Amino acid sequence: MSKVMDLTALATQLDQATLSQKATAQLTGQVALDLPTAYRIQAEGIRLREQRGERRVGLKLGFTSRAKMQQMGVDHLIWGELTDAMQIEEGGMLDLQELIHPRVEPELCFITGKEINGPLSLAEAGRVLEGVCPALEIIDSRYRDFRFTLEDVVADNCSSAKFVVGAMQNPQRAIDNLGVVMNFHGRPVQVGSTAAILGHPLRALVQIASLLHQQERVLPAGSVILAGAATAAEALRPGLHVSVDISGFGRTAFHTEGKL
Repeated sequence: MSKVMDLTALATQLDQATLSQKATAQLTGQVALDLPTAYRIQAEGIRLREQRGERRVGLKLGFTSRAKMQQMGVDHLIWGELTDAMQIEEGGMLDLQELIHPRVEPELCFITGKEINGPLSLAEAGRVLEGVCPALEIIDSRYRDFRFTLEDVVADNCSSAKFVVGAMQNPQRAIDNLGVVMNFHGRPVQVGSTAAILGHPLRALVQIASLLHQQERVLPAGSVILAGAATAAEALRPGLHVSVDISGFGRTAFHTEGKL
């Protein structure tokens, strides 16, 4: 079997886990993977989604805390692709039967007002944005017991599953140290700060711009960028009202239904 066919088979294994809602074995338990190969598997998985009619709308960023980078042995963030099929309407319903073992994280979301076609300084990063939004990301590893290596999680599109975005705010507002509270039924389950995102969320944008430039890739205007988690994730269960409040900045929410 050719290398291309190998990558297609591995991407299909993860894709089938998504479609069947049944966790699968880690890829690194089957083959030796390096990070570039893991990204190629991720790209093949997105191609399978596009064949079903999904459309790319942006990126999600991962490992945007220094502690997580050290834990995983990397010195930069990782990224996955977002598609239109992943977005839930604000205040909408998430059917947990579509997922395996979902968790939710509070985030900031960037909406680009210009294409990102090269490296950015911290000052320049704010100027490419149309807006910044409160957001909630639902992650759902396709691996058993939510266990994976760095290469596994990248191949699995960085555990991307669903996301909700709130009202867009002025991108020139200060976002470096905003209080973040994630609630279940109005009761706090996680409390943190946007400073958890690389000390300043715009640093995540600076890093992804540099990484995209290395890949000779351009991110179009109007793209969604989930900047990374501001707190630890919480496991989801049916019948929840999930919301995030970002101090002086806004909120967004969704509901859960179905069975796990």
